[in-house]
Amino acid sequence: MADDAMNDEMKEIIQDFLVESQEVLDGLDQRFVALEKNPDDADLLNEIFRAAHSMKGSAGFLGFTRLVHVAHHAESILNKMRQHEMAVERSVVDTILEAVDVIKLLMKDIKETGTDAHVDVSAMSAKLAAVLQRPASPGTPAQTPASASAPEPPPKLGAILIEEGALSSEQLSEALAKQDASPLLGEILVRDKVVAEEVVDKALKKQGPKPGAEGDQTIRVETRRLDQVMNLVGELVLGRNRMMKLCTGLEQSHEADPLVRELAETIGQLDLVTSDLQTAVMKTRMLPMRKVLGKFPRMVRDLANKVGKKVGLELVGEDTELDKSVIEEIGDPLVHLIRNAIDHGVETPEERRASGKLEQGTIRLEAAQEGDRIVIRISDDGRGIPVEKVKAKAISRGLVTPQEISTWGRREIINLIFQPGFSTAEKVTDVSGRGVGMDVVRTNISRINGTVEVDTDEGHGSTVTIKLPLTIAIIQALMVAVERRVFAIPLTSVVEAVKLSPGDLKTINGREVLTLRDHVLPLLRLSTMFEIPMQKDPAELGYVVVVAVCERRFGIMVDRLHAQEEVVIKSLGDLLGEITGVAGATITGEGKVVLILDMAELVQAMHPVGVLLNAR
Repeated sequence: MADDAMNDEMKEIIQDFLVESQEVLDGLDQRFVALEKNPDDADLLNEIFRAAHSMKGSAGFLGFTRLVHVAHHAESILNKMRQHEMAVERSVVDTILEAVDVIKLLMKDIKETGTDAHVDVSAMSAKLAAVLQRPASPGTPAQTPASASAPEPPPKLGAILIEEGALSSEQLSEALAKQDASPLLGEILVRDKVVAEEVVDKALKKQGPKPGAEGDQTIRVETRRLDQVMNLVGELVLGRNRMMKLCTGLEQSHEADPLVRELAETIGQLDLVTSDLQTAVMKTRMLPMRKVLGKFPRMVRDLANKVGKKVGLELVGEDTELDKSVIEEIGDPLVHLIRNAIDHGVETPEERRASGKLEQGTIRLEAAQEGDRIVIRISDDGRGIPVEKVKAKAISRGLVTPQEISTWGRREIINLIFQPGFSTAEKVTDVSGRGVGMDVVRTNISRINGTVEVDTDEGHGSTVTIKLPLTIAIIQALMVAVERRVFAIPLTSVVEAVKLSPGDLKTINGREVLTLRDHVLPLLRLSTMFEIPMQKDPAELGYVVVVAVCERRFGIMVDRLHAQEEVVIKSLGDLLGEITGVAGATITGEGKVVLILDMAELVQAMHPVGVLLNAR
């Protein structure tokens, strides 16, 4: 039993190490890119060195020898830079970044197997050793007293004691296993007579001042627990909606009853508390955009070097917060957009000089909160999107006919880049040309009820604007009815609702359409989509709800419009989760189960492409 407890404690210690080390690694790529631009920034170099040193120390007492080996060599190179024995050169930084990638693989191995023994580090070690053996760069200044005395906070207490030979890894593991809510590591070691109090005091002095109160104001919580709390809040919201609906009915039938009035006041207070609780829980799930944006400086650096271009990256709004579930979905689209901007947008240095631009192009990634939405803009100062080239490519691939596209506007033509398999690249490379980038962007953004817009100024650059909901767990929806069935349409996709009149509906190529303000809008009948038997008089036309998904608009025909309502998205499970056009379900204030429509899947069912894209 004691062995099981020890194993559990050790697993927890390793998990803490992985979390802390991952936080260090997440910031290293960005710091190295910044260091390359500012090689004389001693503070930044010291910060990187301390991060590597701390991670090496933690890995050492946990017995991850291969990780320690790689980190030690990288640390030695960094130390030479700190001592001005080696210059901060691109080739050296390239090697250290490769070492960081290997460390990430080692971390993945530790996470999956509990050991780092499955990753071969011999080639990386040889590269690092070769860099260490290089002679000092010509003109490298000798170490100055200031750099020699640069502050270097030591690693944690346990690592210090192991380094001094006062403690073994096994003794530290045993002590950490006993460390619960109250005693500190040093107190445990002294209490169990593992080390003398004087030795601990000496090590603590090396460790530096104790962290202030600010460091004790945060705790780590598993995301699984936050998901459970969010689920419970969702259930509470559903119960609140139901109670408010019942209370409204009671007030209408028993208006004079004082008990009903008191009940209404109590439910009103419950409504306020529920809303505040919902907001508070949503904030606990929020993560800063830097969790996503931090990897892009290095990606831009490496990719620009690969394609022979000079590209700088500007990041704005890294502190803008998004729900964890949205953060997880937005990473891939941003990667595709950045790669697309580098490969297709920014010109080569020669091309930029010829057109009177600076040799280095700029990609700007900006995030900000606007109302209840997060807006992300990715812009570049490159060549822009060649509209005529897009037009010719679409015709050659048979996406549209010359007659159809002749009536289109500039924006409609640009939107063709979102079509599956569409690419203007002359040849396929490992960077682009396969026609999957923008399609992935549209699909992933639509999945989280977001929208994407493209604007371009040929010769001067392009801007992609992504608008996302703050959270996808609880959304505002428009409730509509077809016969006796009620459906929920996410309000973020709704543009307007139109009452149909006789003669509004037309047919083009066998498909119903609506002409709305000189634009042809393809229509979708929910009764046909979900095979609902119709019993109403065909003369009763009902309404069309105009929805937009990534610049593509169509109309959904319904019988009646109900109220706007806050709904909680519930999964339909494995058996029903694959129903086309359905994102999930919710429970209304009346206690009915209502399907939530998936606009991204519905728009995929709308054909032909030409009719859809001309519906603006």
